[in-house]
Amino acid sequence: MMMIPKKRNELDLFDDFFGDPFFERRDSKIMKTDIKEGDKEYIIEMDLPGYEKENILLEIENGYLKVTAKIDKNVDDSENGKYVHKERFYGECSRSFYVGEDVKQEDVKASFKNGILKLTIPKEQPKKLEEKKFIPID
Repeated sequence: MMMIPKKRNELDLFDDFFGDPFFERRDSKIMKTDIKEGDKEYIIEMDLPGYEKENILLEIENGYLKVTAKIDKNVDDSENGKYVHKERFYGECSRSFYVGEDVKQEDVKASFKNGILKLTIPKEQPKKLEEKKFIPID
């Protein structure tokens, strides 16, 4: 199959520049997360640049910790010009992590500093298995 080159326009500079794979929009860029395992807890660090602490909601339900974050930016394009390219995320996003049925809201420690949400979640204690008891035979 022969490729026909696209006719270049002198004003295609922005198309060439923003067509680079570096500028591809990927939802995986939102809420990047690292999870560390310690002896007694898990530490989750989540990137939330541009978010305010008041717009982050943490809830536990049915063993899942859900993190929801929201950014509202109502920008009027007509007043300050028209966007040529826009990458920053506006709106609501969320992620869920299974933390176990026994983890309660008060067990989770959370802090937010410099756009990084840090959560410390205790590990579930392994359930003790009952010792097998045998019925003696007479």
